[in-house]
Amino acid sequence: MIKYKTAEEIEIMRQAALVVSRTLGKVAEIIRPGITLLELDKMAEAYIRSQDAIPGFLGLYGCPSTLLISVNEQVVHGLPTERTIQEGDIVSVDCGAIYKGYYGDHAYTFAIGKISEAKQKLLDVTLECLYLGIEQATTSNRIEDIGWAIQTHAEKHGYGVVRELVGHGLGKTLHEDPQVPNYGKRGRGKKIMNGLTIAIEPMINMGTEKVIQLEDNWTIVTADGQPSAHFEHDIAVVDGKPVILSTFEYIEEALAKKND
Repeated sequence: MIKYKTAEEIEIMRQAALVVSRTLGKVAEIIRPGITLLELDKMAEAYIRSQDAIPGFLGLYGCPSTLLISVNEQVVHGLPTERTIQEGDIVSVDCGAIYKGYYGDHAYTFAIGKISEAKQKLLDVTLECLYLGIEQATTSNRIEDIGWAIQTHAEKHGYGVVRELVGHGLGKTLHEDPQVPNYGKRGRGKKIMNGLTIAIEPMINMGTEKVIQLEDNWTIVTADGQPSAHFEHDIAVVDGKPVILSTFEYIEEALAKKND
């Protein structure tokens, strides 16, 4: 059952999302070749707690970390370890926080130093997919219109769209109804209504859409070992249109300073 939110609830969810946005901005400040995934995770936990919030992933479904960090061929759900980030990597950082009982949950894939043209195109197209999907989240449409837009754009570039993992409703729990696939047919699925709050999160692979779960029972990797990218925003439908509750502005500001 879909739990539609009031204006008051949506405002709390905006604040929860912004805790995550600021946390990802802090990640952007320090992510670099030579830093370990665990260092990023420890910083993120401390920062979230400093914001009167609680790490949203830590302990959920047995998750041992605040961040889920996925490098190169890892799609999502990578666990932080002592692995050192390298020049040329692409690194997806997924973060959740609970603020006043509501979840924020979004993700960004970072380019580490100079990356290949092929990886940069993958990042660019996946980010485009995110915003094309968001544009479809209107009360004139249905849920699969979101996935249709994402799938069409990704496959136009020859990329694989992950089927096993999807976006989702968001609220007092991390995963609410409805599921929001990154593929679909126009005009199919639940009607989009005002008060809907969802996480839209294209997971796009450079090669095959097929994925494999590693023996840690968390990390998902591409079946062909090619890179994958992942971007995610939190959305509320207000007055018939999508409102983005999260922001990449903190990330962009931090990256711009580093590049000065």
